[in-house]
Amino acid sequence: MSTEPAKPVRRKTVPQIAARKGGEPIVSLTSYHAHTAAIVDRYADFILVGDSLGMVMHGMETTVGVPLDLMIMHGRAVVRGTKQALIVVDMPFGTYEESPNMAFRNAAKIMKETGCGAVKLEGGARMAETINFLVERGIPVMAHTGLTPQSSHVMGGFKTQGRQEDTWPAHEEDARAVAEAGAFAVVLEGMVEPLAAKITKQIDIPTIGIGASAECDGQILVLEDMLGLNRTPPKFVKVYGNLLDEIENAVKAYADDVRDRSFPTEDQVYR
Repeated sequence: MSTEPAKPVRRKTVPQIAARKGGEPIVSLTSYHAHTAAIVDRYADFILVGDSLGMVMHGMETTVGVPLDLMIMHGRAVVRGTKQALIVVDMPFGTYEESPNMAFRNAAKIMKETGCGAVKLEGGARMAETINFLVERGIPVMAHTGLTPQSSHVMGGFKTQGRQEDTWPAHEEDARAVAEAGAFAVVLEGMVEPLAAKITKQIDIPTIGIGASAECDGQILVLEDMLGLNRTPPKFVKVYGNLLDEIENAVKAYADDVRDRSFPTEDQVYR
């Protein structure tokens, strides 16, 4: 019988994710709380604590109203519930756009108070200076281009990007700019497949698709969407479970048992 001590579990690092460009596809999901994060941790390369939590967990219509403290609270929970995935936390709207200095203060606060390994921010070429500023000061940045939910009011809603081919050069420039600025990966959201595939071939950092293309270097989905907790998930979601009906059936069965006094039974009573 071996007496060698078990090797400690080590979290995946930013360089390890960056090195997956063109290799084995990168697996990612969102998570907002410790118990789901502990499950996802066994299978995902990185977990995103996305500002989508505003809509998924708090009933907001968009992500624009999510405050920094809420991201930090959920980020802490996810870090506590995990051991091996890289944890990336979204910078919410209004915490990084004004200036690189503002972005650094808020990104440093997120990393110090959550223990996460990187932050994510939305925007392409316009955010390149800020990305470079953060990276040079020791903050790993994941970029996010294409459909950027924090800009939904400007975009006129959640609209697929790249349907007109004459818009492609701007999207390509956004991806090149964030890569050259030092982002270690970039999320491509809501983007037509041929454009996402073209960008993936053009840049040297991994592309993470969400409603983009299987040609991307990895994929991410909102956990609640793929688990079937959303009655009307986006077109790009493959639903792998049906938890909404399972939860409703369980709650109904519990309510029925309480009302007819069949719960608790002898098995649930202390004597």
